[in-house]
Amino acid sequence: QVQVVESGGGLVQAGGSLRLSCTASGRFFSINTMGWYRQAPGKQRELVAGITSGGSTNYAESVKGRFTISRDNVKNTVYLQMNSLKPEDTAVYYCNADGKLYSYSPRKDYWGQGTQVTVSS
Repeated sequence: QVQVVESGGGLVQAGGSLRLSCTASGRFFSINTMGWYRQAPGKQRELVAGITSGGSTNYAESVKGRFTISRDNVKNTVYLQMNSLKPEDTAVYYCNADGKLYSYSPRKDYWGQGTQVTVSS
């Protein structure tokens, strides 16, 4: 199985920065795409940023130029550096790992428990 654990959330003032970390661990064949999603109260979960095992990235328009996703493939860890934070970035941030338990297994999504990010105005 794959365990996904996030850390690094917290309370920050508008304009500040936070860095989220997420590690996928356990017994698996491979971890492919990893990414960050967020869900604000009363809203649907949305993609924030994703990164493939090869390093290709994609971002939500609302965070481009402010957030940077990076990855350590050896540690199966993904980071989200969040700068110039805005109150509208307030949400629970979830890490997602797309992995295979065995070489012949289908790809499956694994989710962390979420970490709260609160940006005060």
